[in-house]
Amino acid sequence: MNDLLPLCNDRDLVEGGQAVPFDVNYAGQTCRAFAVRFGGVPHAYLNRCTHVAMELDWQPNRVFDDSGQWLLCATHYAAYRPDTGACAGGPCRGALVKIGVLEKDGLVYWQSAYNLKPVEF
Repeated sequence: MNDLLPLCNDRDLVEGGQAVPFDVNYAGQTCRAFAVRFGGVPHAYLNRCTHVAMELDWQPNRVFDDSGQWLLCATHYAAYRPDTGACAGGPCRGALVKIGVLEKDGLVYWQSAYNLKPVEF
């Protein structure tokens, strides 16, 4: 069963702005993830470049390029579409791992999956 887990207030996600980070358990490992707003809709992904398993951020919570139109890995400049996570250029190897999100009643939730769980403390 997939659960919806609170992530942030909807106003925390600004179009093309800073990402909201969160931790997930992905395939048994604790990983960083992030949510952004693009096209008026929230999107979330594992913060792991498909070229080399490194976080995308070029500064804390900064994953968009200067135009606010692409998610860009700061290390090797792999570019991804913010709405799908698909590779858009550079040395990426496939799409970012997408995390389901839902915006409802002023909140944004992320959705667990068989290989994506909340981190247990």
